[in-house]
Amino acid sequence: MAKMLLGTEVNKAIVAELQARIRALRSQGITPTLAILRVGENARDLSYERGATAKAELVGVNIKRFVLPEDADKAQILAVIDQLNADESIHGVLLFRPLPYHLKDDESEICNRLKPEKDVDAMTHLSNAGVFENRGELGFTPCTAAACMEILDHYNIDCTGKNAVVIGRSAVVGKPVAMLLLHRNATVTVCHTKTKGLAEICRNADIIISAAGRLGSLTRDFVSPDQVIIDVSMNWNPEKITPKGKGGMSGDAVFEEVEPIVAAITPVPGGVGAVTTTVLMKHVVEAAETI
Repeated sequence: MAKMLLGTEVNKAIVAELQARIRALRSQGITPTLAILRVGENARDLSYERGATAKAELVGVNIKRFVLPEDADKAQILAVIDQLNADESIHGVLLFRPLPYHLKDDESEICNRLKPEKDVDAMTHLSNAGVFENRGELGFTPCTAAACMEILDHYNIDCTGKNAVVIGRSAVVGKPVAMLLLHRNATVTVCHTKTKGLAEICRNADIIISAAGRLGSLTRDFVSPDQVIIDVSMNWNPEKITPKGKGGMSGDAVFEEVEPIVAAITPVPGGVGAVTTTVLMKHVVEAAETI
């Protein structure tokens, strides 16, 4: 039976630390504040916003919301970002992406209008450069990628000399988590759903970070004993049985097949996703501490 790498356990340690740091900031008259900028009423954005708000209340971070209509244009969004850049009481900004389709060609310009020091989820080019160059002073790491590393750290899983396979090549998880593993002296192979011989590559890994976003794509054929599996993806599984009935969230891994084989695995839900909003709050606190 695999060890469960539980996000709740990781959160306990991080939250306790953040609460102490926030008390110290408040004693100096500083209230760590996160601005949430949302365009429209996307259900996934609203769900993440609720989770982030609950975590902010738990640790003591203040939330300010800025909501624009679905049909907002580039100029309207840039005006709000300029306002947030100039507001010294706001330490971090979370802009939900992807933006509505009519802003697709403008998204890069919009994201890069934000000051990197307030970019707590790495949407600017400079923040991403910091991840690739291992220079934290340039900006913050994407929260989901950072959450993967927080879990490995909490459970004392040393990456040095390990063979790590990352399934996924997105700028939000796959690419940055590959860089973070490299910075920890792992030997990293980045794969994706079009990689030939993927199952064999995965079986030879010590650590697998699965961020393919495909339900049931990581089966028993992809794993072997003594592996650590970090399942990042959140996929809707209509066949999953939950206390609320049929239908729920599952990862890439076919859990009932993979869990009996490997040494350790993150559950879905309750793994990486549970830590992501905690990392977001950690970034806001770090931003507040640098003013």
